[in-house]
Amino acid sequence: MVPCALLALLRGEVLVNPGAFRLERPSFPLVVSTMIHSLFLINSSGDIFLEKHWKSVVSRSVCDYFFEAQERATEAENVPPVIPTPHHYLLSVYRHKIFFVAVIQTEVPPLFVIEFLHRVVDTFQDYFGVCSEPVIKDNVVVVYEVLEEMLDNGFPLATESNILKELIKPPTILRTVVNTITGSTNVGDQLPTGQLSVVPWRRTGVKYTNNEAYFDVIEEIDAIIDKSGSTITAEIQGVIDACVKLTGMPDLTLSFMNPRLLDDVSFHPCVRFKRWESERTLSFIPPDGNFRLLSYHVSAQNLVAIPVYVKHNISFRDSSSLGRFEITVGPKQTMGKTVEGVIVLSQMHRGVLNMSLTPSQGTHTFDPVTKMLSWDVGKINPQKLPSLKGTMSLQAGASKPDENPTVNLQFKIQQLAISGLKVNRLDMYGEKYKPFKGIKYMTKAGKFQVRT
Repeated sequence: MVPCALLALLRGEVLVNPGAFRLERPSFPLVVSTMIHSLFLINSSGDIFLEKHWKSVVSRSVCDYFFEAQERATEAENVPPVIPTPHHYLLSVYRHKIFFVAVIQTEVPPLFVIEFLHRVVDTFQDYFGVCSEPVIKDNVVVVYEVLEEMLDNGFPLATESNILKELIKPPTILRTVVNTITGSTNVGDQLPTGQLSVVPWRRTGVKYTNNEAYFDVIEEIDAIIDKSGSTITAEIQGVIDACVKLTGMPDLTLSFMNPRLLDDVSFHPCVRFKRWESERTLSFIPPDGNFRLLSYHVSAQNLVAIPVYVKHNISFRDSSSLGRFEITVGPKQTMGKTVEGVIVLSQMHRGVLNMSLTPSQGTHTFDPVTKMLSWDVGKINPQKLPSLKGTMSLQAGASKPDENPTVNLQFKIQQLAISGLKVNRLDMYGEKYKPFKGIKYMTKAGKFQVRT
């Protein structure tokens, strides 16, 4: 996983990590040393369904190196993000079942290109609601117009959503019909009002009937638990996403009850770093609409609470082809909140022929080809813990597995930040109206693995 510090540097953001190092906001040209020549969008079937070239056209055949790496990878997420070729470098990200592959001809900081590709995906999602192959194909004209503005001759130009939406109007049914009849495009008639201001992330003259500011604190916990239930490693990746629709030019301050938890943080450029450094308070003029205010990382294991536990009994008899499989899932440190959306996945040994299991709740499937066991648990009721019990049968002549399978968990907990982070208050200055304000918390599983 890419450290917050490096991503902050690439985004042109401010970061803070006491005891390690501190960076002021760098100028973008210092990061960029060369240009992106081409961008290819490839679906999970290996088809190139969109390509965009800057400066010069790069043949599609360059993607053959990417396809070779894709074949060697067991899963799409395991494709190397940087692939060197005799004349090019291929840098890619995989999101929404689409590979975004950038082609460069000379060495460039790879995280810069990867971060830009993530920004492209986020922009598509902001424009179209979802980022998928059918949606991109349906809005291919807007896609090319947006890419043309995001890169100028291969160099990053406009990556802020507010500025892009003034340059290229988001597609609507009415606008699409009018453009089809009149032959016009979604390109705006005027330059963005915020492009030359001191707050380029916010357009001027913003007006709303209902003024509201909502913040979502979302934490993703990655953990490895050994067979005795002890934590081998655990860390939290957190973000605060904002949806701000406020009239005028509001100045917001957001304070926390326990800001010392945030010791590895990267901010949106709107945050005043000096104020955070001295008071541990977020002070900023927000962009209009949706944006990520900050991201943070908690790696101290004494601060990472494990919200669920798994009891397991998986064994094979020495003189039989049958084995026993029992799993029970329960809540651990959830502060009374409900654990929901629970899914248990386990990659069984290739010698397992079939499984005869009975769940106390939810549904389960076992694929005899891929040997993948999936149990959709749903919500966990602490009064009646869900369990999955039954037998396993080995193939004829197959030896007893040397080790038990690992169990991977997916879950989410609403209204809980597992790190203990809590917002104290949100204040607004510079405007006289009173906005609607709201804070939501959510914890979800990242790579959560239990060894049996």
